[in-house]
Amino acid sequence: MHIKLAKPIYGLFLLMVLSGGVFAQTGRFQQAADYQMDVNMDVKTNQYTGTQVLVYTNNSPDTLHRVFYHLYYNAFQPGSMMDERSRSIADPDRRVGDRISKLKPDEIGYLRVNSLTMNGKPVKYNEVGTILEVDLTEPILPNSEATFEMSFNGQVPLQIRRSGRDSGEGVRYSMSQWYPKMSEYDEQGWHANPYIGREFYGIWGDFDVKITIDKTYVLGGTGYLQNPNEIGHGYEDAGVNVPEPKGENLTWHFKAPQVHDFMWAGDPKYRHDKFLMDNGITVHHLYIPEEGATENWVKLMDYTPKAIEFMSEHFGQYPYKQFSVIQGGDGGMEYPMSTLVTGGRNLNSLVGVMIHELGHSWYQGVIATNEALYPWMDEGFTSYASSLTSSAIFRPSENPLRGSYAGYYRLVSSGKEEPMSTHSDHYHTNAAYSSAAYSKGAVFMAQMGYIIGEEARDKGIHSYFDKWSFKHPNVNDFVRIMEKESGLELDWYKEYFVYTTKTIDYGIKSVKSQGEGTEITLERIGLMPMPIDLVITYKDGTSEMVYLPLEIMRGEKAPEAGAPTRVISQDWPWTNLTKTITINKKLESIKSIEIDPSKRLADIAQENNKVEY
Repeated sequence: MHIKLAKPIYGLFLLMVLSGGVFAQTGRFQQAADYQMDVNMDVKTNQYTGTQVLVYTNNSPDTLHRVFYHLYYNAFQPGSMMDERSRSIADPDRRVGDRISKLKPDEIGYLRVNSLTMNGKPVKYNEVGTILEVDLTEPILPNSEATFEMSFNGQVPLQIRRSGRDSGEGVRYSMSQWYPKMSEYDEQGWHANPYIGREFYGIWGDFDVKITIDKTYVLGGTGYLQNPNEIGHGYEDAGVNVPEPKGENLTWHFKAPQVHDFMWAGDPKYRHDKFLMDNGITVHHLYIPEEGATENWVKLMDYTPKAIEFMSEHFGQYPYKQFSVIQGGDGGMEYPMSTLVTGGRNLNSLVGVMIHELGHSWYQGVIATNEALYPWMDEGFTSYASSLTSSAIFRPSENPLRGSYAGYYRLVSSGKEEPMSTHSDHYHTNAAYSSAAYSKGAVFMAQMGYIIGEEARDKGIHSYFDKWSFKHPNVNDFVRIMEKESGLELDWYKEYFVYTTKTIDYGIKSVKSQGEGTEITLERIGLMPMPIDLVITYKDGTSEMVYLPLEIMRGEKAPEAGAPTRVISQDWPWTNLTKTITINKKLESIKSIEIDPSKRLADIAQENNKVEY
């Protein structure tokens, strides 16, 4: 038996992890899965064979008697769970619809395990849709490792969702979710969820992957190419003469440290551009040159490095030495060290999608909450980060989050909202899932700045990244970070905004003269309580703020830069539906009274938030 601790973090995070401890101070654990794969792709049949050696480290306190692998390509077969779900849901993804049900035998996807051993001994396994159930002949004890060896073969499905061949833009291979992938086991147990088209959750490990394919193909994706001077295609070192390959095929050798997935894409028409940033990060772009598209891809190279720099400064240092933007897939999709995006876009769209998918490198790739269970902590936080990044480097906006708030308000008015705590696979409609994960998730982060102050929130974002990188945090972990940064109690915010669909609606109920002052009564109409920033603007152009934190916050946010001076600060018990305050200014001197002029409070009915005189 070998004892193996969770793996150290690559590059810039090594010192941080060693100083902070491999395990977070929660007592939780991280499994590890190191892959070695050797794959042969037949570009004529679109089929491939492979071998896999997986060293699995059980860092949990539990003895494991079973393991599970994902076989994602089995979803692309008539009658699969993805097919049935797409044909029964009220608002199917237009990219899927009923297309899976119509696939021909040479168009379907499949992934088959032909042999599997653990520590040299055969194990019993059963293929159940997109999950391989494995019964172990001997248990994997706590703090020990096991070596699984398998042979497998697959067929690349016609491009439908994320992965596949021969996309509408003519990309031959978008190879994501293409190999047997060990399921994650954490403090909640196994996460062997069938693939129906939504989110992913994986184990960090090192990948050593060799892909043998027709020599005319150009590849890119996750991992650092180990043999660039044998491959060429723009990867070779300056001044190197790449030898003519012997035979019809080339073997590409990639290594990827501390990632939870491995994607690659390939096409003989790809153009490969690369750019070395001052900080040592290399940006790769792979795309099919076409009239009207090539110009935008060339311009994109000016924005990808800027986006990496901005996000590293504001959300945590990007930890890898490479990022690749690759034409492929069916829209935009994130993977470790890379993204697949459709390429026939105008510049605005191309930059916007690149920024969003790059943003996932922080929240899906490095922090990596269980995005199946907490999709809003990935999609929402990424939407928040990408909106700020786009505004800073590409399209300046006074209110970068306006679109996210609008999306949330549409969700509320639709009557289809479900709590953000809903598992991503189990939302009743795609619309409810998308709006909750992307829009409401972004609003959660933006509104946190309203509650605790943007300075504390921004410090918390960095602390969250520093502490929870490579540790799969959950919503409680994020909220605790924000509590420590602000000194406030925030469990109520999580419980209302994440676990319910209760909404925020405050109004100015009455304003009247009270002797030499003015009496203002506010009312809570919605079911969710919130602190209130009430700004009074006077006819002489000055303004003041009445600050009403919730009593259950157990404190106040610090005064924010640029905000009016506070003249009153009083707690508002959440049980009280109204709150009356008196200011020492006559009503005749007041120009307007407004609840949250910053518009960070997600008030669903703002017509009663302001009175003017």
